Amino acid sequence: MNEGPSTSGPVRRSFWGRLGQMLAGEPRNQAQLIEELRLAAADGLITRDTLAMVEGAMEVSDLRVADAMVPRAQMVMIGADASFAEVLATVTESGHSRFPVHGEDKDEIRGILLAKDLLRFHDRSTDFDLAGLLRPVTLIPESMHLNVLLGEFRRNRNHMAVVVDEYGGVAGLITIEDVLEQIVGEIDDEHDDEEAPRVQPQPDGSHLVDALTPIDEFNAFFGSDFSDAEFDTIGGLVTDAVGHLPERDEQAELGGYVFRVTAADDRRVLQLRVTRAA
Repeated sequence: MNEGPSTSGPVRRSFWGRLGQMLAGEPRNQAQLIEELRLAAADGLITRDTLAMVEGAMEVSDLRVADAMVPRAQMVMIGADASFAEVLATVTESGHSRFPVHGEDKDEIRGILLAKDLLRFHDRSTDFDLAGLLRPVTLIPESMHLNVLLGEFRRNRNHMAVVVDEYGGVAGLITIEDVLEQIVGEIDDEHDDEEAPRVQPQPDGSHLVDALTPIDEFNAFFGSDFSDAEFDTIGGLVTDAVGHLPERDEQAELGGYVFRVTAADDRRVLQLRVTRAA
């Protein structure tokens, strides 16, 4: 007599069988869906990269803007009274394409400057009017979910939003790239850390130095002998030498070097231009 398939041991259902059963019955939770997708990846039905993106897309709905934003201390902003030369220097040194522009109070964001809008002034900077170039700024709360923000970016065709805290102060900024990176992983470009070392030689012989560069790393590059007993970073050392939180273009001379602040906010120094003292 012919016998049917043995049922003595467990039978592993195909991915499609499991998925079909899952969809045919009552809705399951997100964790169970992810488990099925991981089994599909293990079976080779979807790639690991696809699995990672699906998981990232599902996790975005649980994340808030505060989880992905660039904090205020790392923002590069431009003052509304900045000259063309000052704006151009900030754009060149930071490598960003969009900049919040603030009034006398840095919590007063007047608009967003696009770097490409400066191109028309390259040979007639006397006509420069920063206020006339500003695009509307989108202000969003820290508590907004990332999937909601992504929908806002798509509908309004914005790429950047300024994040405000519960008191209306600037807490940070977030770009569409920051949201997408939560889904697809890190998106590297020519200005990211792997392509932009902490110390960047300049054509004029000076060096642009990230203020968070460890002092021992600075010493190794320049052959200097600054002590790291009191401060860990070169920015901390320069701030102490100035005697207060330096603003842009303030400078200090230390150990045979001149340190000029090229970027700073109301909390710390961000970048320095380093030259040898005369």
